[in-house]
Amino acid sequence: MTMSLNSATLRRLQKLNQIASVWEGDRRPFAPATSALESNPESKGECILWVDGSQGVVRAMDVVAEDTGPEAIVRTLLRAIEHPNSPAKPARPQKIVVRSREIQFFLRGALQELDIAIDYVPDLPLIDELYRSFQEVVDSQVPELPPQYAQALNQKAFEIWHGAPWEVLEEHQIISIELNQWDVGTLYASVMGMLGMEYGILLYRSEESLKQFRAKVLLEDESPGNLEEAFLQQDCLFLTFDTDEEDEEDEEDEDIIDLADLPLTEIQPSFGNIHPLEGLRSVLYEEEAIAMYMALEGLNRFIRDEREVLSDDEIIPLKHKYKISPPPTEAKTKEKPIAVTVATMPELTAELEAMTFDGDEDDDEMPTFQSLRDDLIPEDSFLSLGVVSWEMVGYLRTGAIHHQVGQPTQAGDGLPVILIQTSRPKAMTIITTIQEAGGLQGIGFNPGADPFEGERYDLGVLKTENEEMFLFGEFLDTDPVHVAARKKWDERCKNTGGYCGLIVARGLMGASRGKPHLKDMMALFVGQNLSPQDLGIGTLQLMPQFE
Repeated sequence: MTMSLNSATLRRLQKLNQIASVWEGDRRPFAPATSALESNPESKGECILWVDGSQGVVRAMDVVAEDTGPEAIVRTLLRAIEHPNSPAKPARPQKIVVRSREIQFFLRGALQELDIAIDYVPDLPLIDELYRSFQEVVDSQVPELPPQYAQALNQKAFEIWHGAPWEVLEEHQIISIELNQWDVGTLYASVMGMLGMEYGILLYRSEESLKQFRAKVLLEDESPGNLEEAFLQQDCLFLTFDTDEEDEEDEEDEDIIDLADLPLTEIQPSFGNIHPLEGLRSVLYEEEAIAMYMALEGLNRFIRDEREVLSDDEIIPLKHKYKISPPPTEAKTKEKPIAVTVATMPELTAELEAMTFDGDEDDDEMPTFQSLRDDLIPEDSFLSLGVVSWEMVGYLRTGAIHHQVGQPTQAGDGLPVILIQTSRPKAMTIITTIQEAGGLQGIGFNPGADPFEGERYDLGVLKTENEEMFLFGEFLDTDPVHVAARKKWDERCKNTGGYCGLIVARGLMGASRGKPHLKDMMALFVGQNLSPQDLGIGTLQLMPQFE
């Protein structure tokens, strides 16, 4: 059944001037340029065009899904009449020509009483020419990845994602990958992601480019414009990960989504190249694609083989040589494996680390103890006093960031621990702060008092190796739950010879809140159980705040 326009719309359209012109209208399949992987036929659409043949202008254009009904061509026509593209003015044509009998009959039924002649013609010369131009543009666009390597590269990217090299390597801990093929000598891999903000691999073509970029971004007086310029001065290939979800409006500034918490179906790898003379290019050509594939495969094998050693704070000399076959193509001939040498770079890593922390040297002149800080643990964190089995401690020593002072006695039901669970980026901030302070010296509870309310508190304190102290919790002395937990804590610490631990975990939201899985536990710091005398800060009193 053909629908017709309602009376109000008809009256509005009839008031418009009718010009002595013939418009061409059509609906045709239209395949926009896509990446090599976007071969799903459902992604194809159809283009609707209305062209004024007398003036030679496109009055309106739409792209709709292939299964959209014939009403769409009427909607686009109404826009061409009332709200045409500039420089055309609102008007009704005297005549419309189409090349489809079906469209002709539908328009005749829908546009009754508008006094517009609707005719059939076998050819639409203006629209034919426009479509030829569109197709030339589409055909001339280079795909983001060479089609013959796209599947292999994306598969390799997801292997990197599963391998998660950012769990063991920081950005300044550089891995060299020697190829000596495809005009590439050695690539220098910098792994992004340990802070849970951006995930990816930067493959620098030279040490100089890597050093120059880090030196520029670490300058305190760098403006956003200068940082952008520094970014474009890099000489590297890159692989980055992002999400398919474009739902940025729902994100809070302080609660940035960590990609590691998303399902794999929402992760999207992107490849590209940065060069001082080319700028940023989100396209890899054939030789670049092969070099990227070989480097990623070499890095993936190296991380897998040396993961436990790389988990240590100190990077030691490591080197492996792998025989890696270039990515497969449709050609049946299999290429010979290429020797790829992958190695750590302790000296370059130390140099970059020194550049990063140069600005902290002045802090050494400050007093070792200033105050009890309360800026380490985020306010929305989950906190608990508990215990982990010795078996779990063994797993964490090899599978998480680990720092230990002394050797606890493996007695009782396990190691007494403070669990702090927050989002991954905030967890990484906690871990980095403790690491930069030399590690965890110990955990203690110190008396506190609110003289105005007559309340007494048990204040949880973390003490780092540089003598800084951080408040991690305030517990009422009269809280029976905390009293029982403290009693258990003290008993367990006696069993271990005075040792306890701090576990920093991710996964604040969802089912894992309060019950983190092993994969959620990002760091274990083992230190001494400190008494109030060890802390040496006396009873802390809440001071009134006057405005």
